[in-house]
Amino acid sequence: MRETPRPRRERRHPARAVRRRRAGLVAAVCAALLVVAGCGPSGRPAASGSPSPSGPAWNPRPSSVAALGDSITRGFDACSLLSDCPDASWATGDRSGVDSLATRLLASPAGHTWNFAVSGARVDTLVDQAREAAAKRPGLATILIGANDACADSVAAMTPVADFRARFADALRALRTGSPHTEVYVASVPDLYRLWSVGRSSVLGRSVWNLGICPSMLADPTGTTAADTTRREAVRARVAAYDQVLQQVCGQYPLCRYDGGAVHDEPFTTAELSPWDWFHPSTEGQGELARIAYAGVTRK
Repeated sequence: MRETPRPRRERRHPARAVRRRRAGLVAAVCAALLVVAGCGPSGRPAASGSPSPSGPAWNPRPSSVAALGDSITRGFDACSLLSDCPDASWATGDRSGVDSLATRLLASPAGHTWNFAVSGARVDTLVDQAREAAAKRPGLATILIGANDACADSVAAMTPVADFRARFADALRALRTGSPHTEVYVASVPDLYRLWSVGRSSVLGRSVWNLGICPSMLADPTGTTAADTTRREAVRARVAAYDQVLQQVCGQYPLCRYDGGAVHDEPFTTAELSPWDWFHPSTEGQGELARIAYAGVTRK
């Protein structure tokens, strides 16, 4: 009696099965990375300020501008000693020698600009400014903050990075909640180490700094001890950490643009410093800030 033939068993291909499992694993990992890291289809990090697939596109010609920040945005010491000069502000001023961001962007700035910056402000006061700005529903809000958080009486008194992150996040959240469609331009923190480097050779500059301006960086400007070097490097590192926070928090919002470090990297000279305090921008320095901001707001 002939035995009924058994069905042929399909031959397995171990190498092919391994490749399939690997492909599935790679696809899963890539999908997870896209969600966590915010990568685009190419695998590169999503650019700060780029719209989400369903979100609004960035408008390089906003209808109005609100400014948030500290004494730099108030134009302090740009026009006269120990005084705010908002008409020389890089963000919303109307002084012809500055050519502010608002005058570059708006056909008619009058009635369409607001300056909520406060001289001496640290990041912990930014949320109040953000709420004021949100009430105006501006097309664009500018933020320049952080110099006063680093310019403390000592290194130990500088704002901790974790606190800086929390307070800056609070401010952006308040702005976004109160005015969801407002675009936000975030400037990096000016380079305080460069300020010390370019100004320390001036007898006048050193004399003014010794009155108590930014002691964490500028105290004893000609000092060369190990303690002096360590102190300045600590401030330098803290500013870099603040800039990283600004970039990361801003990057969480589709309509927020960080300047990519442009303000921090600006190779300013003493001509761009106030002749009264050798710290704040002069009208020329305000003009440079306006130029940088305009390039950042209008880039495609």
